[in-house]
Amino acid sequence: MGEKAKFASVWDALEDDPVRQENYKLRSELMITISETIKARGLKQQDAADLLHISQPRVSALLKGKLDEFRLDTLVDIAHRLGLHVSINVAA
Repeated sequence: MGEKAKFASVWDALEDDPVRQENYKLRSELMITISETIKARGLKQQDAADLLHISQPRVSALLKGKLDEFRLDTLVDIAHRLGLHVSINVAA
C-alpha cells in the first residue's frame, strides 16, 4: 500500500495555494469562535442577527460552518459586534 500524505491542517489538504490555505484557516478559526459564542450566550438566531446586523439566514449559514459564504473582514466585524477582540500576528 502507498504511503499516505500528512498535512498540518485540513486546509493544507484541500487547498494547494498557501495564501488561500491561510485565509481558510483564519476564517475557520473566527467562525468557530463566533459560533461558540452565540451558542454559549443562548442567543436565538433572530436575536443574534439583530445584534450582528446580518440576516437570520446569514446567522444560520454561520452556525452551519458555511465558510465560503463569509469573507475575513465580515467575520472580523461580526466578532467585534459580539464583543470579541480580534488580532492577527504577522511573522516573516
